[in-house]
Amino acid sequence: MSSFRPTDRPRPDDNARGLFQGRLSGHPIAAAFAASVPVLLGYTTIGFAFGLVLVGAGLPWWLSPVSALFVYAGAAQFMSVGLISGGAGVFEIALLTLVMNARHAVYGLSMLDRFSRSGKLKPYLVFGLTDETYGLLTTVKPPESCDESRFYFWLTALDQSYWVIGCAAGALFGAALPFDTKGLDFALTALFVVLLVEQTKVVSRFEPYAIAATASAVAFVLAGPRNFLLVAISIAIGGLILFRGRMERVTPPGPPPHAPEAAGGPLQAQHADGGPLDATTSRTQPPKSSAAAEVPPAAPTGGLR
Repeated sequence: MSSFRPTDRPRPDDNARGLFQGRLSGHPIAAAFAASVPVLLGYTTIGFAFGLVLVGAGLPWWLSPVSALFVYAGAAQFMSVGLISGGAGVFEIALLTLVMNARHAVYGLSMLDRFSRSGKLKPYLVFGLTDETYGLLTTVKPPESCDESRFYFWLTALDQSYWVIGCAAGALFGAALPFDTKGLDFALTALFVVLLVEQTKVVSRFEPYAIAATASAVAFVLAGPRNFLLVAISIAIGGLILFRGRMERVTPPGPPPHAPEAAGGPLQAQHADGGPLDATTSRTQPPKSSAAAEVPPAAPTGGLR
């Protein structure tokens, strides 16, 4: 008796759903959203914390979404809250922001080739190149059915939208219900830890992590917390350049693969005269003519061949 059940019969709605999901997975927005979910969780949380910190420092709530739109630099935004509250001048804030975000110059140089085909989208892709977006762009490959430039654009735009939403929501919430925001700025450090864990799943070599840890320790001792970031990045870049040859070294090839086998057994090497080479005696056997090939083999005589 057949085991076919009526429920095994494909339904039209299942086929339509599969076709819709296939088209959706190939759309740049859908693909970018799927890749940016970790940043969504991080940016909305950290942006919310930034909005609370900004309002808690006595600044107007609208500065939070505005800075998210035009500054779009998490660490620099957290730093600017303290500088503005302390009465720092525009030149000092601009200089410190430039120093803190100098690492983005390295990001941009490494993305020149990918962004070269982006056309009008290139200026925004350069502007939106944050640490987290750079981490996604260098580790996530766009689907084959997606346009590469549009995938990069939507990935960058979605990341910034998460940040703007988080900053605005945190500022509005902080303005409505004020409370102590001490320690919330550590959320940015927590996000970097999460990104590091994700990066270890892609880059398995230990050299980059050892160089980064060494550079951080040396920078903390030499420069202190105030100038730690710039010094650490400079030392790390020098270390990566120094050990670049070691990290790019190709693994030596193994032994040559075995010769392919035909359906009837292993292939035999041939001598220059066309006869097969006997592997056991290294002697050349004369080639068989077509006539000889049609003659059946003779019966054995005394075990000699």
